[in-house]
Amino acid sequence: MAAHLEPDAADDFLEAVTDDLVLPFQINALGCRGRVVRLGEVVTDILNRHRYPEPVAKLLAEALALTAMLGTTLKFDGKLSLQTKSDGPCDLLVVDYMSAGTLRAYAHFDAGGIADYDATDPQATANLLGCGHLALTIDQGANRERYQGIVPLDNNSLSEAAHTYFKQSEQIPTNIHLAAGPVVTPGIDGPITTWRAGGVMIQHLPELGGVIPPNDLEPGEVPDGKAVPEPLEDDRWTRAKVLMDTVEDHELLDPTLSLERLIYRFYHDDGVRVFPTHLLRRDCQCSRKKVENMLGQFDAREIDEMVEDGRITVTCEFCSESYLFDPGEFSAQ
Repeated sequence: MAAHLEPDAADDFLEAVTDDLVLPFQINALGCRGRVVRLGEVVTDILNRHRYPEPVAKLLAEALALTAMLGTTLKFDGKLSLQTKSDGPCDLLVVDYMSAGTLRAYAHFDAGGIADYDATDPQATANLLGCGHLALTIDQGANRERYQGIVPLDNNSLSEAAHTYFKQSEQIPTNIHLAAGPVVTPGIDGPITTWRAGGVMIQHLPELGGVIPPNDLEPGEVPDGKAVPEPLEDDRWTRAKVLMDTVEDHELLDPTLSLERLIYRFYHDDGVRVFPTHLLRRDCQCSRKKVENMLGQFDAREIDEMVEDGRITVTCEFCSESYLFDPGEFSAQ
């Protein structure tokens, strides 16, 4: 059931502030639908299992926020995966969202490249990714077709790549803002680092009255010095973007600012409706039994090659959990 956030009654809808959720919303007057996400314990749990350098952790936290917003749009039991492969210092990101509301993620990076990374550069995130591609894969489950959309990474940010994805694959006008950062507090045994991540996205949808500019081909050859004009943008979409672009990173991360209040700040003059939230949690899905079954597929020679110090150690890339096995368990193969 949706709830209207009216200018004179907004305070009545300020729910207890919580993290690790996605709040869908809709602005009928602007022909837009959107989502806002805030991550706290979930992103901290995922990142602290890996001890990534801060630039890599921040990038992966943004990827988690983006994947959570996109994943909660699924209307079936399945999985949405975000993956980047590129030539930058952080050459791989993998984030999975399961329809039950669970997230898992990991990154791969070049330590030398990260050491030379300049976090003060306005293009810092883009430089961290470099050139390559971003893939979004939707897995609808067994015996159902998978869908994958791939867009280039050309020294651009995750949000810019997502804009390209929706423009090319979905042809839906979309605006996305992502933010992430660490919070360091003193502790008995030294500083304690927790993480926060957030994001907001809006889309201009025809079923809500949104007007999408035609994606026509160029009308033949264009004379030198001339350019095909861009189609005019719907004024309501322009207004929706301008209002959303006023969001500050700290607003997306602030634990004292409810997501309802945040959305009300943008769109109270246009009449915004909010819908039930999607709760999020971390769940890797790995287990000793699954690893054992995987090892059981190797032959004796391959098993011998895995032995170090008399045992086989398998570490999950997603959660860093290590599983130890006696090689003798597989010697009969």
